[in-house]
Amino acid sequence: MCTDCGCGLPEHQHHAHPEIVDVMTPLLAENDRVAAHNREHFDRAGVLAINLMSSPGAGKTALLEATIERLGGECRIAVVEGDLETENDAVRIRRLGVPAVQICTTTTCHLDATMLHRALHELDLAEIDLLFVENVGNLVCPASFDLGQHLNVTLLSTTEGDDKPAKYPVMFRAADLVLISKSDLIEVLDDFDVAAATEALRGLGSSATVLETAARRAVAVEPWLNWLRARLSDRRSQKPVAVAE
Repeated sequence: MCTDCGCGLPEHQHHAHPEIVDVMTPLLAENDRVAAHNREHFDRAGVLAINLMSSPGAGKTALLEATIERLGGECRIAVVEGDLETENDAVRIRRLGVPAVQICTTTTCHLDATMLHRALHELDLAEIDLLFVENVGNLVCPASFDLGQHLNVTLLSTTEGDDKPAKYPVMFRAADLVLISKSDLIEVLDDFDVAAATEALRGLGSSATVLETAARRAVAVEPWLNWLRARLSDRRSQKPVAVAE
């Protein structure tokens, strides 16, 4: 796997497409610089930032709604939404009384660190404990762009098939946690096996935790909430750091 452009070609085959590398290398370097600055802002404010990724329709927004409803009394949550167009998802989040900033990328299939940096100016990080960044629905590009987040969470819907980790390795290899979403549908599906999905993930060399969730069932959301509680506890035990404006 090419680590410069994510094209899937081995490193030694870059001579076959040097123009891609010439463009991508400085682009990613600048993105990483801004991402580091974003992370410094999060660390200074003691905010835990989570990048939520999946294909379209995997249930990211529904999961956020369930999370806010059940965890909102324990911590201060904010959301940055990424989509090509509309504020539909941000509107859903705001209805729950949580600040949500919409980023419309128009033609870009992922968020980058600069987009997020601009969105952060619309939020008061001092009033936030947990920031979710709901990335553009896409199983490819979002994983290649660091936003300054602390953790990557990838949703794999049971309606997509259990072979997705093997087919989209960059996304799943980058995940700190994989959530099997819409797990309440497993009983009526005959083409999704959690064990097979987990085996495919392990085949990538990933040790990411795998949890099953179903946003519409409170009991199925609890393992995810407990994972978040543990990460928030870790964050609160760390000292804020200084950052240049």
